Amino acid sequence: MEDVFKNRIDLSRLHDRVQQIKAEIGKVIVGQEAMVELMITAIFARGHVLIEGVPGVAKTLAAKLLAKTIDAQFSRIQFTPDLMPSDVLGTSVFNPRNTEFEFRPGPVFANVVLIDEINRSPAKTQAALFEVMEERQISIDGKTYDMGEPFLVLATQNPIEQEGTYRLPEAQLDRFLFKIAVGYPTLEEEIRILAENGQQDQREQLARVGSVLTAQEIQECRELIRQIHVEEKLLGYVARIAQETRANASLYLGASPRASVALLNSSRALAGIRGRDFVTPEDVKTLAVPVLRHRVMLTPDKEMEGLQVDEVIRQIVNKVEVPR
Repeated sequence: MEDVFKNRIDLSRLHDRVQQIKAEIGKVIVGQEAMVELMITAIFARGHVLIEGVPGVAKTLAAKLLAKTIDAQFSRIQFTPDLMPSDVLGTSVFNPRNTEFEFRPGPVFANVVLIDEINRSPAKTQAALFEVMEERQISIDGKTYDMGEPFLVLATQNPIEQEGTYRLPEAQLDRFLFKIAVGYPTLEEEIRILAENGQQDQREQLARVGSVLTAQEIQECRELIRQIHVEEKLLGYVARIAQETRANASLYLGASPRASVALLNSSRALAGIRGRDFVTPEDVKTLAVPVLRHRVMLTPDKEMEGLQVDEVIRQIVNKVEVPR
């Protein structure tokens, strides 16, 4: 039965493409394997990614490199305190020749959109992304414009303690499939960074990376991932994890149903890129923290005690019984 199961879907092409993307990004980025795997998972799970870390840990570079491995239209928006929603979405401009208003698309009209320092802009500019991230369309002046597929938002932010930042509202955070926390490299990795990249500027580094995936291939791989089998026991496992976050005394806000759907869909994609056509509890465990860390909130007293959200999520995952 197991053999029949393994050969149900041919995932070899998907697996090859994933290895190629990792190899291309690995030419420039030292370490950060977990971040790269999560970003690739998000592409195939039709999700957006929020990358958080202090300045200088290659957040923006990693997002640029991932975009470069996809043969699709790329756009970058630098969020600043004076950025307006029309600077992101586009605006209607009067054309004196035909005396009509014409819509000029903004930088968000691309396949891969890199939003640098998303928390540097005030709430109204952040809110401009609500519709486009969730529904993949924009409504302006009574007209609706659809985004092309694939459509992926990669946003970077500095930790909230940094000066001059605006906290992202919960509804905005919920639009992101993953929040990836990027830490400092280990001593060995830092020595490698100095040895390999000390002599090159960023333009030279980007030039070393070639495109691996076309937009059409992404769509085909997504179709394969939809066919990946999830046992009913695992659906219960995901649901119980979400339920536990709502009942936990340390959490003031639990995971929404959108969060449990995100955990299930991303687990499917992770199983696919690891070459399996079925989801295991290990996939769910691996993704629980990046999927839930920005969707749950600690109670004020636990926050004062210095408790970390990641730690609470790990405790919940360990507490919920793994289906056999």
